Amino acid sequence: MTTLLDGYREHIVAAHKQPLFLLLVGFITSFVFIRFSVRMIRAQVRWWPGNVTPGGLHIHHMVFGLGFLLVGGIGVFATYGGHPWIDLFGLLFGIGCGLVLDEFALILHLDDVYWSEQGRKSVDAVIFGILFTGLLLVGYVPLGAEPTGETRWGLVTVISVNALAMVVTLLKGKMWTGLLGIMVPGLSWVGAIRLARPSSPWARWRYTGRPRRRARALRRERRLHRRADIARTWLFDLIAGAPDKVSANHPAAHRVAERMAARASAHLDAHAARALTRRSARLADRRSAAGGEHPSGSHRTSGANGHGGAAGNGAGYGGPGGYGGPADRTGPRDGSQRRRRTVRAGRDRTYAVRPTGQSLRPGRHRWLRPRTRRMSR
Repeated sequence: MTTLLDGYREHIVAAHKQPLFLLLVGFITSFVFIRFSVRMIRAQVRWWPGNVTPGGLHIHHMVFGLGFLLVGGIGVFATYGGHPWIDLFGLLFGIGCGLVLDEFALILHLDDVYWSEQGRKSVDAVIFGILFTGLLLVGYVPLGAEPTGETRWGLVTVISVNALAMVVTLLKGKMWTGLLGIMVPGLSWVGAIRLARPSSPWARWRYTGRPRRRARALRRERRLHRRADIARTWLFDLIAGAPDKVSANHPAAHRVAERMAARASAHLDAHAARALTRRSARLADRRSAAGGEHPSGSHRTSGANGHGGAAGNGAGYGGPGGYGGPADRTGPRDGSQRRRRTVRAGRDRTYAVRPTGQSLRPGRHRWLRPRTRRMSR
């Protein structure tokens, strides 16, 4: 215990890194606590307090994290970074970082995907933040080596090569190898030399014209990385809890798209409404024509000559002196066409009623213009 206290005074307090150390402690503590809290709430444990829902509104812990960030950040500037306030505000800032980054997926997707597969991005963000803060706490030298006058340029070269290898490793899709390579230089070098993952940006840039190398990357993905993904999933389930088993066809993004489509279809524009009205009127006309209904409302009955006669007085469609004799081929089809033209023009459906007993001139079609003698000057 005494050795730990001496090492803390020598490497943390004497090196003026106590605020950063407290920030890291607050970061890790808040993340562990909030993950334990949400898992207790998910398990519906009776003795653990539930979500904060004043008035039925669910307040996420990201909101409290933003409050801690504001208090910690503004407090440092207000107190000019003096002791002991900078240590307190560093701890508060670390607590805010843990609470906010734990809901990084919600900020990214703008949807509550905390217990879905997309929510794993929050764990990635938290681990990346802890590693980056730990790197700053250890110093700019990997593995905590102390540079001297003789080894300074050698360490600068090692750090530069390690940073380049880390970037290449991340571009090859090996996230954890690149992040852990920040602390262990040789790990990122191995990741930069080996083949890239098939879905990585490096594979899209470099393996498009190399089918053999892409085939090797696919074989290695099936053989090695699948087992590594299984182990990573098991570790994430242990840390953050298993996500909900949601169907692959209905992720959170699809649910958002479905809600937006339903909201848009509820507000049809005027043109779509008019088209729907015209389509309904056309269907009604076709049904009335198929049922043998006259546009004016009278029903056709079969006469003695095979044509339709009017019910009661014999002066119907096919009567000798009725409406539409042998030369007049007006029927339900012509009436439906006339009504369709009326609806298409946007006017109300009106029908002209011919006076009783009046008929067209025999032997002349109603569509033919009467013969008129030209008058010459």
